[in-house]
Amino acid sequence: MQRKKDTNNGGLSRRGFLKAGAAALGAAGLSGLTPGLRAGAWAAGSDAPEKTEVKIGFIPLTDCASVVIASEMGFDKKYGIKITPSKEASWAAVRDKLVNGELDAAHVLYGLIYGVQLGVGGPKKDMAVLMGLNHNGQAITLSNQLKEKGATDGAKLKALIAKEKREYTFAQTFPTGTHAMELYYWLATYGINPMTDVKTIVVPPPQMVANMRVGNMDGYCVGEPWGARAIYDKIGFTAITTQDLWKDHPEKVLGTSLEFTKKYPNTTRAMMAAVLEASKFIDATANRAKVAQIIASKSYVNAPEEVILGRFLGDYDNGNGKSWKDPNYMKFYNDGFVNFPHLSDGMWFLTQHKRWGLLKTDPDYLAVAKQVNQIEFYKQAAALAKVPVPSNPMRVSKLIDGVVWDGKDPKAYANGFKVKA
Repeated sequence: MQRKKDTNNGGLSRRGFLKAGAAALGAAGLSGLTPGLRAGAWAAGSDAPEKTEVKIGFIPLTDCASVVIASEMGFDKKYGIKITPSKEASWAAVRDKLVNGELDAAHVLYGLIYGVQLGVGGPKKDMAVLMGLNHNGQAITLSNQLKEKGATDGAKLKALIAKEKREYTFAQTFPTGTHAMELYYWLATYGINPMTDVKTIVVPPPQMVANMRVGNMDGYCVGEPWGARAIYDKIGFTAITTQDLWKDHPEKVLGTSLEFTKKYPNTTRAMMAAVLEASKFIDATANRAKVAQIIASKSYVNAPEEVILGRFLGDYDNGNGKSWKDPNYMKFYNDGFVNFPHLSDGMWFLTQHKRWGLLKTDPDYLAVAKQVNQIEFYKQAAALAKVPVPSNPMRVSKLIDGVVWDGKDPKAYANGFKVKA
């Protein structure tokens, strides 16, 4: 097979990178075994789930879809478990319930899991990133008041902040989370230090729009549909999508405690396989309208179906006169590329935690990522769901500022930014 270069995954085209599939699995050949034969393959001697009901927390966001669909469409039953999605009020609540065992797992911010692992932004506990849930599909929203003053992008916002001195407030969803790191990265790209030049606050995703409506913030970074909802309600506009900040960036993950994976290994694999099946289902364009209808309900996202569906299909309107079809809209599967827990993705969050002073010293970036990201579990679950697996746990990306991240020298990367804490 001829292989093309592709900077997104460390040298091979995505398809070339993934086609090795089951051959790359640590549990070699599992995907080809019947359930009865496969039973003898696990260390415990049986692949029957130890716990048949699992409670998975989620926050009302479009990217909770794979957890919801795994339950709603019965993909969980295929693997001998029942998934009960549990709607949570905030990421802090998700963190606390994961740590104390009230939730078995959760749709959760990548950086939240790493924060708990190192005791930043909450109690310290050994945690596990089981798999990625989605790439792309978040946005930075600015208020109409900023638009009226001409601050429609990062450079113009920088100019306004320099010209009109006041306290500018921006919201993110959790101190160590994805949205905080994306917001900070964007501001810093334009010379705005998020630690000193503006005020940042934490607001739960579903409360972003209401808080902007009453003037509590100038802008926010959050997952959909709360970026689109600001436009729908005519209170703000999209300054940038996160896929334009970093194409195919890691976003939410399926996370749990390391303790859970050790106590219930077969349940963990079954849960992952069910969510992988759901991820495949959602990524089929023909299924997205049905998925949007399901997750729009009060039980889940509680937002108008049309607000979810547009950006879910890649149809973007920034609320400031620009409409486009975005090929890098929210992806849930993408031949398994979304779901594989690349070590370099986890390490990136650590570099940003160090950049912004959340970590006072450089951790052993690679060692922490190897402990948290459950690659062997993922390979085994991928075998069950017949999902191809990359051979390289690192990938290469170029972010909006032109800086390349490949995970090779995380300490130099973390400490090399001009704008930092």
